[in-house]
Amino acid sequence: MSRAARFGASRSILTAGLCLAAGVLAASDAPGAAGQARAEAVTFSRDIAPILFEHCVVCHRPGAVAPMSLMSYQDVRPWARAIGEQVSSRRMPPWKPEPGYGGPFVGSRRLSDEQVARIQRWVAEGGVEGNSADLPPMPERPAGWRLGKPDLVLEMPLYTLPASGKDVLRKFAIPIRIAGTRYVRGLEFQPGNARVVHHANMKIDPTGTSRRLDDADAEPGYEGVTPFAARFPSGYFLGWTPGQLRPLAPDSMAWRLDPGAAMLLELHLTPGEQPERVQSRIGFFFTDAAPTRIPATIRLGRQNLDIPAGAREYVSRDRYVLPVDVEVYGVQPHAHYLAREVKGFATLPDGTRTWLIYINDWDFDWQDFYAYAKPFVLPKGTELAMEITYDNSAGNRRNPHSPPRRVSWGQKSSNEMGDLWIQVVPRKAADLAILNNDRWPREVAEDIVGFEMVLEEDPDQVMQHDEVALLYLQVGKVAEAVAHFRESARLQPESAVAQYNLGTTVLRLGDAETAIRHLEQALRLDPEYVRAHNDLGAALRLQGKSAEAIRHFRQVLLARPDEGDALYNLASALTVEGELEEAIIYYRRALQVQPDASAALAELAWLLATHPNARFRDPSQAVRLAERASRVTQRRDAAVLDVLAAAYAVAGQFDRAVAAARAALAVLPASQSELAASIQRRLDLYTTGRPYRGPR
Repeated sequence: MSRAARFGASRSILTAGLCLAAGVLAASDAPGAAGQARAEAVTFSRDIAPILFEHCVVCHRPGAVAPMSLMSYQDVRPWARAIGEQVSSRRMPPWKPEPGYGGPFVGSRRLSDEQVARIQRWVAEGGVEGNSADLPPMPERPAGWRLGKPDLVLEMPLYTLPASGKDVLRKFAIPIRIAGTRYVRGLEFQPGNARVVHHANMKIDPTGTSRRLDDADAEPGYEGVTPFAARFPSGYFLGWTPGQLRPLAPDSMAWRLDPGAAMLLELHLTPGEQPERVQSRIGFFFTDAAPTRIPATIRLGRQNLDIPAGAREYVSRDRYVLPVDVEVYGVQPHAHYLAREVKGFATLPDGTRTWLIYINDWDFDWQDFYAYAKPFVLPKGTELAMEITYDNSAGNRRNPHSPPRRVSWGQKSSNEMGDLWIQVVPRKAADLAILNNDRWPREVAEDIVGFEMVLEEDPDQVMQHDEVALLYLQVGKVAEAVAHFRESARLQPESAVAQYNLGTTVLRLGDAETAIRHLEQALRLDPEYVRAHNDLGAALRLQGKSAEAIRHFRQVLLARPDEGDALYNLASALTVEGELEEAIIYYRRALQVQPDASAALAELAWLLATHPNARFRDPSQAVRLAERASRVTQRRDAAVLDVLAAAYAVAGQFDRAVAAARAALAVLPASQSELAASIQRRLDLYTTGRPYRGPR
């Protein structure tokens, strides 16, 4: 049964139960019942409305996700008996964390025992309205926004989801139109069609790459890779699942948003029996205060899930030891329909165990980010742990498969997932890099495991091949990335992007001939493919064909005059061809775009220091550029230190030249004997007070 069908069925059952209960309550309004009311009867206006307004009308109002409104006595009275039953069983209002196991959490919807008893008494006494003057003011919900009126609203283009078929993973690049830098306290996501939106991720792309991918597709959005540049802000998982509403962050932890960026909205859509229109919206909430604290998000979770049919207690566990002291601000569990129980806890170095969260009745339709009312400190050496129990038996009323079948990890609603995201802020700002460098490799490795499982189940998923290839590139496994990009190109032979991905990745292995073949094919399929021109030029350079490479670099710059990589590549190729005057011009243009590009700094400095024509030599500028390159590379790059030595020598600073050349030899790996010999020959010149003239 699809998620939409399950939702509809559960709603029908709930509605039928509430209608029946309404009939029972109406009978209690017979003429003798009123005489039994006590003088201090519980009334809707004075006693019940405050509870409903605080905890229920956020969802139970016209146009919201709940099936009925609870905003007035006339709305509530027909449902009174069912409301009493729902709050007594703790099914409503939905709040999954168990009290006493972590928290307290911001915005808890759990009713107190006294509030539940008050509602029960009101129902038992006949559901009296009371004096309308006792009603509290109705909470304001501007245009359906639960967090208040947003400062900026983005709306994706209208997309029609075809009926009946596989789950759709579609991405929409939405321009963010702001005049200057803003600081974001939070987002609120409106799915637009909750029947088919399974979940959403929201990433920020500052480069325009995702917009170009979107524009290349004839329909709104596209199905393909997520660009490397599209990322979550540091410490924030900008996601949405049913029921989720993340509270706004404090001003001190807002994240920076610069002009020109796009929101990459990734939607997981589950088709129904009819075509469905989808048009999601995202509300931004800004602050004028620049952040002073940058959070990180630690993800616990295993992606090797393989749950046998009928298994009642399949358990997934993960652990991570903190490398630094942190403050913990919130947790966010995520799983699909088979999960039954979620545990998160921390074991301190002294053995003390602290609960982070415990949910004993997991429900996919009610997931949330849980922010701690009082953030707390966990010291370095604390072990964070997650444990999720799954029930894949016929006895699990939420099991989407009847009869049960084997379920593995995956992003479809028919697959399963299991993560616990923990938002923390390192106590020392310098520790953020330590934490990120420590946690990142394990999380990427786990993502690779998950994607490989998905492809084992369905090897023809192009997007998954692309995604896992990009992950392999992140961890330096180029051969594995090539294998997946090769599969992607095989599955879509007419895709210029697939040919480009394969060609440029093969180039990393040093196979210029194969790279050229695929990049030329990409350009045959799309002659305007700018990146393909640039990388084809780089491949031709590797084969010593600089003159051909120059033609492709110039083609890039015709389309994008300020493309930093192409400017540098063209300057470098012109240098090889002996066009030194023009090379200097393009090096300078490249540095205007990328002022700290160490390669461009060093190569321009070399030309200005060693140019055979004195008219083009500029010793003082050569020194400035070489010193900057040395700072950027933290004096650890032998080639840059070699340039610095040449610059000092041409400026007549021979003592410095000797020191820089010796420093270059000191950091040079023993395997680079040829370069070492060249630096030594130049060092011999500097010790005798002579600069170096000539090629490197």
